[in-house]
Amino acid sequence: MEDVYPYPVARIGLIGGGQLGRMMVKAAKRLGCTCVVLDPLQGSPAGQVAGHQIVGDYSDPGKLRELAESCDIVTFELEDIDTGTLIALEAEGHRIYPRPALLATIQDKYRQKVFLRDAGIPTSEFIDMPEPDARACAAFGYPLVQKARRGGYDGRGVVVMPDAGTFSGHLPVPSYIERFIEAEKELAVMVARNVGGECRAYPTVEMRFHERDNVLDFLLAPANVPAETARRAEALAVRTVEAMQGVGVFGIEMFLTADGELLVNEVAPRTHNSGHHTIEACVTDQFEQHLRAILGLPLGETRQLSPATMVNLLGEPGYEGRPVIAGLAAVLAISGVCVHVYGKAVTKPGRKMGHVTVIDETVEAACAKASRVKTLIRILGDKKL
Repeated sequence: MEDVYPYPVARIGLIGGGQLGRMMVKAAKRLGCTCVVLDPLQGSPAGQVAGHQIVGDYSDPGKLRELAESCDIVTFELEDIDTGTLIALEAEGHRIYPRPALLATIQDKYRQKVFLRDAGIPTSEFIDMPEPDARACAAFGYPLVQKARRGGYDGRGVVVMPDAGTFSGHLPVPSYIERFIEAEKELAVMVARNVGGECRAYPTVEMRFHERDNVLDFLLAPANVPAETARRAEALAVRTVEAMQGVGVFGIEMFLTADGELLVNEVAPRTHNSGHHTIEACVTDQFEQHLRAILGLPLGETRQLSPATMVNLLGEPGYEGRPVIAGLAAVLAISGVCVHVYGKAVTKPGRKMGHVTVIDETVEAACAKASRVKTLIRILGDKKL
């Protein structure tokens, strides 16, 4: 039978209108799909590109139903969503990927850890902590990490406690505690799995974090690790997604210990900051790959064509308001530099406002250029704090 698709190939409903959604809408248009975005902010970054946005809260049952009923398939770019409504819509026959039940497991980070442990996926030792408890922390042993069960991202909802004297800085929310891992490196592997079970991993990358804001600041692609370590990381990431029977693109973050052990830290059930370099550096970028996966299309090749690095553009301390980009022309004059501005109407200190990917013949050369980029470009605001 002839392989025929009417235009649009699919009408995709996207929960969340941020930068991940913006890049996904662009990929959708390349594939001949149209998008409807649900976001509370009129003119959201994704809504600007999609051209069609439902203004409403991510967890508003009426708005979620409106989205599902106006589209062929629903996906999301963020995790803090009311899964109860999505599960009900799925039961009525609406296609939603990744599956809402899996999202419910992953968005509760304690349940996520339990799933990983029970599936035989190596992860750090942990215990539940419904309420902050100094005695339980002492019994578990310091140093440790406290993580909020819900809502944490980009370093928020996480407290590192080196010793009992730091318990006073605990999070006053339902959480869990886990063993602090002295990581040699922090790695990530993006994995795609489609509705037919086809699974592919991207090459392992290395993440370096911003000291002040604890968000991904610098990414090396491929990671500076032995080939065997990268192979093991990719195999572990695929095993993790297959255990979850996930459909879509997933970011698997890992710790590499000094003795070479790999531990899964967290799973993101969506496109991820550690896969942004794939737009310029890989045959198929993570956003197109996610769409291929949820639409049941063959997965694209994940081969990396060029070494790359990626740096986040964060709102400059001391500024807020309408964004002002300083140094744009200077960085665009550097060969191999690709600037992505997210279209956010307001900047504030530490807010993700864009990213820059640098490609070159070696990761080292790309990193040298990225270091220059970081000194040249700044996201200011029209108001000084």
